[in-house]
Amino acid sequence: MKKKVLSLLMCTVLAAGVVGCSSGGAGTTDGGNATQTSNDGSKTYSTDKITINIWDSNQQPGLQEIADDWTAKSGVAVSIEVIDWDNYWTLLEAGASGGDMPDVFWMHSNTAQMYMENGILLDLTDYIAADSAIVKDNYYEGVWDLYNSDGKQYALPKDHDTIALLYNKAIFEEYGVDVPTDDWTWEDMYEAAKTITEKSNGDIYGLALNTSNNQDGWYNLVYDYGAQVITEDHKGTTIGSDQGKEAMEMVRKLLTVGAPQSVVAETGTDSLFQSGKVGMITQGSWMINSFYTAENHADYAWAMLPYADTNGNGSCDSGERYSCYNGLGWAANAGVSDPQACYDLISYFCSEEGQIKQAKLGVTMGGMKGVSEDFANAFEGMDVSAFTRAEEEGDLYFRPYTRKTPVWEDALQQAGGFLDAWQNPEDPALMSTACDNAQKIIEDAIAAE
Repeated sequence: MKKKVLSLLMCTVLAAGVVGCSSGGAGTTDGGNATQTSNDGSKTYSTDKITINIWDSNQQPGLQEIADDWTAKSGVAVSIEVIDWDNYWTLLEAGASGGDMPDVFWMHSNTAQMYMENGILLDLTDYIAADSAIVKDNYYEGVWDLYNSDGKQYALPKDHDTIALLYNKAIFEEYGVDVPTDDWTWEDMYEAAKTITEKSNGDIYGLALNTSNNQDGWYNLVYDYGAQVITEDHKGTTIGSDQGKEAMEMVRKLLTVGAPQSVVAETGTDSLFQSGKVGMITQGSWMINSFYTAENHADYAWAMLPYADTNGNGSCDSGERYSCYNGLGWAANAGVSDPQACYDLISYFCSEEGQIKQAKLGVTMGGMKGVSEDFANAFEGMDVSAFTRAEEEGDLYFRPYTRKTPVWEDALQQAGGFLDAWQNPEDPALMSTACDNAQKIIEDAIAAE
């Protein structure tokens, strides 16, 4: 779920003419269907093992349990290997360029289009058509559509996520500040953070906002105030509009009472929070377990994200409280020897049975609609309903993307984008100029796609 810059050398893939070599689990053959189906409908697979790569160690135990359930039914062993985010994409790119590649793996909105366009992913379209367990309308539309290219489906929705506000009850109590509620606006968050920072003489920061983590941070304010990072047709942006500038002005104010970006870059928001140096952070549902199992977890609590009272009526109306949502996709290497086996595993992960168990185990919220209530009840003693209420009582928008998201996403974080404004939040003029620059950066990047 991290959003760092990815460099995909797809020209190397095309030049090499190599697509989807397997790591030896399902084999390195021509990708023909080697599964045999008997008269009674049971299947005999040609492979005895499927390898999976993921990047989140928090999810590995639960996903392995679900995979083991499928193994008990299929007779095919499943091995899940965790590789850190940066190395995950480096190794996957190397595999796409002619090296070893896992059989099944996660796809992300930053990279999906390039992988889909270059023949690296197994086309799941025909398998889905023959599978009664997978019905498009049962899944979150944004996640399903993300992994569709030219009418072909290359991944199935693994999950979806939302964003909430995490706070330290002990810090709020120590400095006499009321804890966050569902009635909080972003101005309320600013005032609370300001009070904590000032009363502690800077020993404790009221909040920490990592500007490089757009999905769980500043993107949400942009939508609350009525602008869009990327328009719904994926052909433009309104970040330089009056509404966009109002949103980013609020971001600027929050940065003035939070941990400096130099501190955040060195330590990270999660570490600052868990070390008791920060009163609040915003975070995604995929990170709940890290805080649930933390040493001081009894001091932690979740609330829905604040809202922007744009009409000034003192209540949260439709369109004033947004949470970004994103979703990973289960994909397979196009060159596996037994694509039916790989698809059947993916189908099981994404079936109602697999999705409900994923939620009950607290792995993540489902890519299938209607199963997230089980996720909210998975963390005994910690109320995480803010994540499910974000979509029940607020509004969702899908994480902004275009064909080459990393191009403009990276540029926004550099000099000439928002970097100067984020590092010098005391100057409102810098933020206004940055919004104008961001408008042009995104427009130019889309035009070049």
